[in-house]
Amino acid sequence: MAKTSAGLLMYRNAVRTLQVLLVHPGGPFWAKKDDGAWSIPKGEFGEAEVPLDAAIREFNEETGLTPGGPFIPLGSAKQPGGKVVSVWTFHGDWDPATLRSNVFVLEWPPKSGMTREFPEVDRAAWFDTREARRKILPGQVTFIDQVEALVSKGSNVGAAEQRQRSLFD
Repeated sequence: MAKTSAGLLMYRNAVRTLQVLLVHPGGPFWAKKDDGAWSIPKGEFGEAEVPLDAAIREFNEETGLTPGGPFIPLGSAKQPGGKVVSVWTFHGDWDPATLRSNVFVLEWPPKSGMTREFPEVDRAAWFDTREARRKILPGQVTFIDQVEALVSKGSNVGAAEQRQRSLFD
């Protein structure tokens, strides 16, 4: 069975442009990677957890911000590694300088016997959708396309949420 992950893509309307919030993975493997390395705040969840609840939990763990809805489902996409990611979007604003990410422990340097803590997310930033497509992991680009289409239609958030709810029911 494929691993599953859930996340939230926050967007805001900046001066004449739509922006999305992306996070950069922490730790030594990602330290020097930029284009094609950023992600939607997301994480894995188990069978007993409701995917949207997992997305909200992961967003909070990775940013320190408790997100508020309404949350509009954008659907799911299978990533190149086989993981299936389900994503919701919501409108919001937040200062990435206040980032507070949880940490993980890793033996570093490899085979040294020493362990170090690294933040799960080492930075967050707002990007216009054009730049976000360059920064984000290739398997997640579809979610930027979807939120851009949703916002450009001027959709009523409540109506869109009702129409798309069936994607995850």
